[in-house]
Amino acid sequence: MTDCIFCRIASGEIPAEMVFEGDEVLAFRDINPQAPTHIQIIPRKHVARIAEFDPASDASWLVEAVSVAARLAVSEGLDTGFRLVVNNGALAGQSVLHVHLHLLGGRQLGWPPG
Repeated sequence: MTDCIFCRIASGEIPAEMVFEGDEVLAFRDINPQAPTHIQIIPRKHVARIAEFDPASDASWLVEAVSVAARLAVSEGLDTGFRLVVNNGALAGQSVLHVHLHLLGGRQLGWPPG
């Protein structure tokens, strides 16, 4: 999708501070971090919302995304705790219509989130 900012990042059209690049997912630092560590993990494939997840065609990138999140949490020193967030739709706070996992950590994270 040419108008999707995350698709444009995935294609290299828009620069980002990459921390992981794999066959199915990539991860980059958020430009407006909500915690000392805030990394976006996205599939290369465009899927607008997690509610549109298709187990037949999307399982492999979702497994890779969660695995990458766990490895990045270790490499980022988040051994005392981190949060993975997936927002679905505007009411949940999804501002980019491309599935993304937020890896957040480096400070005390409250619950409920807000």
